[in-house]
Amino acid sequence: MNKVKIISDSTCDLSEDILKKFDVTVLPHPILRGDELLQDNVTITPDDIYAYYESTGRLCTTSAPNSYNYTSFWEPWLEQGYDIIHFTISSDMSTAYNQAVLAAEETGHVYPIDSRTLSTGIGLLVLEACDLRDQGLAAEEIADRIRERTASCQVSFLVDVIEYLWKGGRCSSVAAFGATMLKLKPRIDVLEGKMLSTKKYRGKTARCFASYADDVLKDKDNIRQDRIFITHSGIDPEIIEIVKDKIRTHQPGIKEIYVTRAGGTISCHCGPGTLGILYMYQ
Repeated sequence: MNKVKIISDSTCDLSEDILKKFDVTVLPHPILRGDELLQDNVTITPDDIYAYYESTGRLCTTSAPNSYNYTSFWEPWLEQGYDIIHFTISSDMSTAYNQAVLAAEETGHVYPIDSRTLSTGIGLLVLEACDLRDQGLAAEEIADRIRERTASCQVSFLVDVIEYLWKGGRCSSVAAFGATMLKLKPRIDVLEGKMLSTKKYRGKTARCFASYADDVLKDKDNIRQDRIFITHSGIDPEIIEIVKDKIRTHQPGIKEIYVTRAGGTISCHCGPGTLGILYMYQ
């Protein structure tokens, strides 16, 4: 049985510490800033993206790696005899998965996984695959099990700055204007691989995030207790502490609370001030 290497696109938003701890490698997504083609979290950071918008009024744009990017990135591990499991963002949000499939057909020994989600929703599946790898399962069996679990992720975010979604074409100008005037913060859920606005919160920022945390954590008896993510795109640390306290109150059995910052690809679309709570169902 070949050794197993686990790789993800950078859209998994796992921190360097977590990547190192679980022996995971990431392939950066391309980001276009004006005429510059850059690499997510390598040659451009979320703060660079925000600064570009503030100075020009224009958003950076994202694209998917192409099949050549995938084959080139995988080559060192394939040459060492590894089987590779590679995670991509939902195929309803990007062409990344299709490109990875084309590349895998060329190379063999690679099992692309359409995560059907984004950000640390992907990260949850990546760490699940790492657990199975460490149990000694073969790559094909790991991939089969993970594909069965893609629907078991709770992935949602509360968005503070609506204009990134508006200018990125993910909400209408009327909706964006109304949300701004009424000081509404939309909740975005990932359902069946797609992003949907499911609820709007109104009021002071801290209160909105506290209410959001209550909604996704309180009286839930089917949350897996091994790990949970708080992932944000740059936010007041006070908000993170509020959400941590909500986790400890509503889900005191959670063993590991990971706080991560979203990378450039995700931040291009949500802007600063976004925070999500992500976990897996039992």
